[in-house]
Amino acid sequence: MENKKSQTDTSSTDTHFGYQQVPLEEKARKVADVFHSVADKYDLMNDLMSFGVHRLWKRYTIELSGVKKGQRVLDIAGGTGDLASRFVRMVGKEGEVVLSDINDSMLQQGRSRMIDKGIIGNIRYVQANAERLPFPDNYFDCISIAFGLRNVTDKDAALRSMFRVLKPGGRALILEFSKPASPVKPLYDLYSFKILPMIGKLVAKDEDSYRYLAESIRMHPDQETLKQMMSDAGFERCDFYNLSAGIVALHRGYKL
Repeated sequence: MENKKSQTDTSSTDTHFGYQQVPLEEKARKVADVFHSVADKYDLMNDLMSFGVHRLWKRYTIELSGVKKGQRVLDIAGGTGDLASRFVRMVGKEGEVVLSDINDSMLQQGRSRMIDKGIIGNIRYVQANAERLPFPDNYFDCISIAFGLRNVTDKDAALRSMFRVLKPGGRALILEFSKPASPVKPLYDLYSFKILPMIGKLVAKDEDSYRYLAESIRMHPDQETLKQMMSDAGFERCDFYNLSAGIVALHRGYKL
């Protein structure tokens, strides 16, 4: 396991943006620029990058969520609403789903996609920073964040914020790229640093953003480190499930 401090800390004033070191106050702006750039091609690129497998990862997340009718669900970094659209059906008219994203371009894409699907009732949209969620204590039954935590500047603050707004008995699910098993790592690195930026250049006209994507994955805490970070934030019964040989991991923790 990699040293936790090397993955989550750089200095008191700097942090990582991919492999670059940038001032703390600049990372959020740089991440925002990335997602403003890719928002209109986000869904297409997800399908191309993962060969459609991201849909199976998200389906597994939904299955482990335990969401029931009448509950409140928060989907952080919800983007174009892949998870939120499923949660809407699960909570029914008596429940509520909040699709949250720090990036206005992504939030607008999510809203438009929901309207196109005819989802206009029990969902609302909130532009928010995961580190400072603007919701009351003990409000949500379930919180999800899919492929968003690695872009957060202060991951520990985000986990504490998620814990605060979660109800006792509630659970948080974090779906994120992680550290793959050794046998697949060389091929995965080749794909990430050579093929992925090329796809980004050809399809999204943005090679740099997809190079950042590959780098940000490598800088994200590994499975065991993230599990410990969740425990440190107050979550209990924390566990994780490796998907696709650990290329992606689903972490789950409870507020008891």
